[in-house]
Amino acid sequence: MLKNNEIGIYVHIPFCKKKCDYCDFISYCNKDNLIKDYVEALKIEIQSQNIKPEITTIYIGGGTPSYIDSKYIIEIIGKIKEKKVSPNAEITIEVNPGTVTKEKLEDYKICGINRISIGLQSTNNILLKEIGRIHDFDQFIETYKLAQKVGFKNINVDLMLGLPNQRIKDLKESLEQVLKLKPKHISVYSLIVEDGTPIANKIEKGELQLPDEELERNMYWFVKNTLELNGYKHYEISNFAKKGYESKHNLNCWNQKEYIGIGVAAHSYRDITRYSNTENIEEYIENVKKGEFNKNKIIHEVQKEDDAKKEYMLLGLRKINGIDISQFKNKFGDNPIYLFRNELKKLTDEKLIIIDNNTIRLTNKGLDLANLVWEEFI
Repeated sequence: MLKNNEIGIYVHIPFCKKKCDYCDFISYCNKDNLIKDYVEALKIEIQSQNIKPEITTIYIGGGTPSYIDSKYIIEIIGKIKEKKVSPNAEITIEVNPGTVTKEKLEDYKICGINRISIGLQSTNNILLKEIGRIHDFDQFIETYKLAQKVGFKNINVDLMLGLPNQRIKDLKESLEQVLKLKPKHISVYSLIVEDGTPIANKIEKGELQLPDEELERNMYWFVKNTLELNGYKHYEISNFAKKGYESKHNLNCWNQKEYIGIGVAAHSYRDITRYSNTENIEEYIENVKKGEFNKNKIIHEVQKEDDAKKEYMLLGLRKINGIDISQFKNKFGDNPIYLFRNELKKLTDEKLIIIDNNTIRLTNKGLDLANLVWEEFI
């Protein structure tokens, strides 16, 4: 199997002003007293990493990275830059309206961040309130315009579909408003209701109602058609970009390239091993302080080559262009058409995938039933 000569870094900032009602990520809105110690631990963990390949992407996610003081973000980026970082590295930070200022954005720009991802989710203030967001649409507009003013050209806007009480009309209004801003990238995620979240409890009690499956799929196709008509390339199940502005960090993950996760609960893929850090923030900080990094490490899988091949198929079929058969052969020395002939025949017969021009990709029907496709490679 070919060795990667580049690597990505993901840094998890788990602090929030308020946790959204649908969120089941490891994040906290009541542990601000740990921020300083946590950032110190991040810097020590970064320092401890033996990174030979060039770092081509850095992604700071959360939580809400824009919630903490920007001086900490500068320190984190500075520490990563002590390693071998590509001069053209894509460096992204997630920001939420209501937690970001012009000064913070200027600091991000100065330390080398060149991509901003803004969590909007909807332009409808009633829907925003129902899902527990802390901002309204006006605050989003203010944040977007500040980011532009500071000089950010590569801006992503996150939207959600399948929200409780959301109508096609609401989604249409959200898309119209966002398209007026001409962002380079738009991500549109379906709401996934996770057990134990406040939104799951409200749905269970009948306080909120999800759109039915047909309406949710209609929303997806409405988004896809609208964005494509407006010059956005649909390049991954949930992601659309102007030409040349695809998220390199995410694409690298879907192309099974290596990345290192820094911070509490952060996941890594390195040396055919998938592992993560402990989900307990106090434990994470304490172990790093003592230099006991292995105590934080939870190994999920040391991949056998057959499993790596299956995973490559699963991840690759998230991309709209699908899997390049030649690239699969180059990486593994096998032909996926022969290797997965039974799975591919079944999926082709069911009209869920198409094989042509040296690619294996989802059909339109496959886009709607992508989970069934991916299950074949689990």
